[in-house]
Amino acid sequence: MADKYDKLVFEMPPEINAISTPEGDMGYIASPQAYFRGASQIPGSNFNIGFQIVVKPFFLDRVPHRHEVDEYLFFLGGTFPNTYDFDADIEFTIGTKGEDAKVYHITKPTVIRIPAGVTHCPLNFKRIDKPVMFMAALMQNMFSATYDFEEGKKELWYNGPVMCKLEPEKKCNSCRSCLSEDWQ
Repeated sequence: MADKYDKLVFEMPPEINAISTPEGDMGYIASPQAYFRGASQIPGSNFNIGFQIVVKPFFLDRVPHRHEVDEYLFFLGGTFPNTYDFDADIEFTIGTKGEDAKVYHITKPTVIRIPAGVTHCPLNFKRIDKPVMFMAALMQNMFSATYDFEEGKKELWYNGPVMCKLEPEKKCNSCRSCLSEDWQ
């Protein structure tokens, strides 16, 4: 018989999550990576996070977007155990285009809070002379973002290259059905 707390513990498997860049996968992120995918892995969770070690410059997120909840972005040195051993220049924009937007250059260990509804990105890892540990934590049960396209606003959901919790023979398509499952 399973213990009543078993569903609160999730052993994180290694994940190969190909980074899409115009140049193709050129080894910008060390693999495997680690991701906690929120409520599809621990029922009732309103938090998801990815752990990536960036080893080469690349443009991670070119398109500005926003979330309905707060997001936290962490930039630490990726040479363990000294996470303050940081030698990089990362360009990150907060705000919408024009006068409201501000571009930050991250050159030392930094955490950024993006309040709900605040537009952010692009995110460009311009110079990486030592590995950088990048973590994006969203206070939501599954990752989503809202984009403003010419044809209108669009919310996109993403749960990674994982298998479906309800139909384990299929890859997850972010339908979000598993989020309402009673896991208590």
